[in-house]
Amino acid sequence: MSTENLSQSPDQPPRKPRVAIVFGGRSSEHGISMVTAGAVLKALDRTKYDVLPIGITRDGRWALTADEPERMAITERRTPSVEDLAESGEGGVVLPVDPTNREVVYGEPGSVPKVLGEIDVVFPVLHGPYGEDGTLQGMLELSGVPYVGSGVLASAVGQDKEYMKRVFTSFGLKVGPYVVIRPREWERDESAARKKIVDFAGEHGWPLFVKPARAGSSIGITKVDDLSGMDEAIAEAQRHDPKILVEAALRGREIECGVLEFEDGPRASVPAEIPPPDAHAYYDFEAKYIDSTPGIVPAPLTPQETAEVQKLAVDAFEAASCEGLVRADFFLTADGDFVINEINTMPGFTPISMFPQMWQASGVEYGELVDHLIQAALRRSTGLR
Repeated sequence: MSTENLSQSPDQPPRKPRVAIVFGGRSSEHGISMVTAGAVLKALDRTKYDVLPIGITRDGRWALTADEPERMAITERRTPSVEDLAESGEGGVVLPVDPTNREVVYGEPGSVPKVLGEIDVVFPVLHGPYGEDGTLQGMLELSGVPYVGSGVLASAVGQDKEYMKRVFTSFGLKVGPYVVIRPREWERDESAARKKIVDFAGEHGWPLFVKPARAGSSIGITKVDDLSGMDEAIAEAQRHDPKILVEAALRGREIECGVLEFEDGPRASVPAEIPPPDAHAYYDFEAKYIDSTPGIVPAPLTPQETAEVQKLAVDAFEAASCEGLVRADFFLTADGDFVINEINTMPGFTPISMFPQMWQASGVEYGELVDHLIQAALRRSTGLR
């Protein structure tokens, strides 16, 4: 659909599209999702869109929240939560499950449910499982409600680092060495699972990175320098995901590139470089969001290197059947090879996040970027496409 189709009757002017911003969620990235939502809410053109903020609490309740983006910032090194902004501790928002009805309903225990009106598009700024991984996208597909970003398959592939790497390899993209330990392997024979990691270390050397297979924002990741730190690293990763990924350390520069879908297809931004943070062993959660380690935009690459990483970012976008937006992360090795580390189908989206910074350097300002994504979602149908 498009904004031209939103007239209420021949006698009334077209109404503004109503955008539901959905944020928070049940994953360990709840707080970062809140920060992203605050930035998007602040940037939305209220003369062009009506806005409905919906927060998902850590226990999964869909709450009606205050439209107060200034309360969604990191303060005193602490991330915000939906519980702090919810208008009620018990009330819940219900999205439609009938594709012929887009009315959102809000209910309080013991009260008559209140209809909040129709929504035209959902902007899900959720990070991690139960939101970025295809679960919410599947619900919206069943409801027939357009939404920003990738569909079910691409979202699931983008969340699961094992299958992401398998897809990239099948399309000829270079990935680094890794090994996966699934929950059943751990439950069936823990000693065999540990030996699998030890053998991997023997082949590829130290350090290794132990991480949750289906998490983001560098949460739950540990750099392990020798066998003595392995048990603690595994426990930390399993705190976020029972399936863990162990990667060999790649020596090289960290290069990121944004991809945005236009009507004529996906295009890549200028790339950025993430320099090694001075106060951190690697680019971890604290470096990204608390200490805000600055990236270099544009990355100091040769024209040939820039063109190559832009092509590879678009190739990764296409390989995973992505839509809307993606941030693709690479290592540029000493041999001059770009090795893809991962894609993020809903990257950090605050004005200081790398994805908006790369597009700003490419000529697309933050507010324009938000508007572009919403308009693209309004044009796109749900269902098979």
